[in-house]
Amino acid sequence: MAQSVPDEVEDLLTGDPVAAHLATCSDGRPHAAPVWFRYEPADGDDRPVIEVMTTGRKLANVRENPRVALSIQKSEAGHPEWTVTVRGTATVVADDEQNREANRRINRRYGADPDDWSDNTLVRIAVGSASHTTY
Repeated sequence: MAQSVPDEVEDLLTGDPVAAHLATCSDGRPHAAPVWFRYEPADGDDRPVIEVMTTGRKLANVRENPRVALSIQKSEAGHPEWTVTVRGTATVVADDEQNREANRRINRRYGADPDDWSDNTLVRIAVGSASHTTY
């Protein structure tokens, strides 16, 4: 059965477009880097998914170890309004059409040209747990 993400967390993840920090691991050491993302609620028995487009060290780390975390925060002048922490399992998607469509969905969310960063690769993160704090 799919693990539920609370409605208030889904509202935060689908609201204003803010950056996330994707945490991966390589050689037992953490690596965190900012990414744009798109949240997709659970469908039937599937878990909710977060899509990111990435390349380089992050992509290599996911291929080596699919356990990841995302830290997402909205703040005003350095003062946090809310934070969400997501833990999950990442899958690298090799299909060109799925990559192209996901890249366009994410870029539209952030107001960028739909075809910018088209060389990046889609990583779909099946959400295992999500927690949040509002301030």
